[in-house]
Amino acid sequence: MVQLGVYALGLFLANLRGAKAKDPLSLSQSDWDVFNATVGGRLGRGVPFARDCFNTAGPGVGPTAPGTECGSVQSKYADNAFRAQLYGPREVTQWEICQKTNKGCLLDSNNPGNTSAYSPPAVCYQGSVSPYYVDIRDSNQVAQSFAFSKRTGVPLSIKNTGHDFLGRSSAPGTLSLWTQNIKYINYSAEFIPEGCKANYKGVPALTYGAGQDMDSLFLFAEQRNLTFIGGSWRTVGAAGGWAQGGGHSVLTNTYGLGADRVVQFKVVTPDGHPRIANACQNSDLFWALRGGGGGTFGVVLEVTSEVVPNVVPTVSFSWTLTPTPENLKAFLTILVENAVRWSQEGWGGYVYTPAGIIANPILNASQAAESLKPITDFFKTATDGAGGAAGSGGQGQWAEYSSFYPLFTAIVSGSGIPNPKNRAIASRLIPKSLFTTAESSTLVDAALQAINRSDGAASFYFATPFSYDVKKTQQGESSVTPAWRDAVWHALVDIEWSWDGGANQAKATYEKAGYAMDPLRKLTPGGGAYQNEADVYEPDVSQSFWGSNYSKLLAIKNKYDPDGLLDCWHCVGWKGKETPIASCYV
Repeated sequence: MVQLGVYALGLFLANLRGAKAKDPLSLSQSDWDVFNATVGGRLGRGVPFARDCFNTAGPGVGPTAPGTECGSVQSKYADNAFRAQLYGPREVTQWEICQKTNKGCLLDSNNPGNTSAYSPPAVCYQGSVSPYYVDIRDSNQVAQSFAFSKRTGVPLSIKNTGHDFLGRSSAPGTLSLWTQNIKYINYSAEFIPEGCKANYKGVPALTYGAGQDMDSLFLFAEQRNLTFIGGSWRTVGAAGGWAQGGGHSVLTNTYGLGADRVVQFKVVTPDGHPRIANACQNSDLFWALRGGGGGTFGVVLEVTSEVVPNVVPTVSFSWTLTPTPENLKAFLTILVENAVRWSQEGWGGYVYTPAGIIANPILNASQAAESLKPITDFFKTATDGAGGAAGSGGQGQWAEYSSFYPLFTAIVSGSGIPNPKNRAIASRLIPKSLFTTAESSTLVDAALQAINRSDGAASFYFATPFSYDVKKTQQGESSVTPAWRDAVWHALVDIEWSWDGGANQAKATYEKAGYAMDPLRKLTPGGGAYQNEADVYEPDVSQSFWGSNYSKLLAIKNKYDPDGLLDCWHCVGWKGKETPIASCYV
């Protein structure tokens, strides 16, 4: 368990304010050795994942990390679980390189054995991988790292499992605080947050370390006839940016966002103090951590989340569609015209192009069949556009699950989850008002534009807390953008580019993602986007990510981090594009 004993920084922090950012490689080995002793020998060299495959390395690149010999890296290059266990790799691979200079250490993501990626004259550069990291296990190591940063001017970054579409956990020239190895799970049938009064009603909850991933939490809950509400990617760290930035799920419509379900954090703030944040103590920090974004207010070491105290049976419907223009428009029209009703009836899930899956934890099989009749009727008549008979344009499949984990394992976790590649994301939360009959055709047209502009890489998620009333919970509102509460869809584009595409291709792909999302942005002026799955170059960031909550979040940021020790791209209070952490964005 994480220890929260009081740690006094004392004179170590005296006269240290205002230090300018300093390159970690400019410090002497003696400096690092002294620091390493203060963190219990947990300092490590941040080495690019594929370092061992390259004959030549650039300046400052350390030796091959244990377990990352070239053959092992090549055979497991697309293995998300293997990547999550190591410091060097990221799940979105452009955040391993410096995109602006195109210097990095990537293999060919389609063929990791392709020798042209690493044979001379190819050079392995440090890229955006921090040259040093602390393998965090307790609060004292975090406090010592904050003190070191203040004393030396070396900036900090935070990495959990490396699932970050915006690159916030990858910052060149930083000391990284790696929380992936804090792992434990405990169950309480009646958890009462520390410091809360006796009249606080205990809730069933899991308490888990910062490095615990979705798969392990789902399985732990399943074995105890519980249901943990989490995301649809096995290796995402539940305590990191997922919960702190919102966190959606196939069950979010009924059970809320990940941020909504957190009842307590244990966190070390930049002053070095370990704190307990819940509805009864440090309540402002508690609110900020539930949606204000990861890497911003402190280093979270432990989270307690409310669980459903029983298994949740589900009925699911999955499909594939022949994506002719006629089929896409007809199918999207059905989705839009029925979306509000379906959300009210408990449906949640993911509409990809041209496939999808939605599931329902409320309706039984016969009720579900009646609810989705507009879709199943469509599949009876749709054609493939090439002379096929009625019904040739797609097919659907029903399934029933006695609990959530089999659904997660068999379908959701394996659906639409790509191998690690370079990827550009953009998103928009689509409000209820656009799904009315009068507006539905406009929304369908904008959705079709997003599909066409992204070359089919658009998705529409029924993954918003539309039917969940967070105000009725004891923990109260979270700090996610209010746009989540009225949204029926979370619309997304996700476009890949080549591992060796260079800065120009990266920039063009980011621009393409934004261009694809523009029609939906124009329909939602002043609206929101999901910060964890947003455009890296999102316009009007504070409004999109937090809306009316931003000014309060900024005040809390300044209260707990007055020296700005924690800074990350497009986070609350970020220092802008001219800082070292932003030097590799294109």
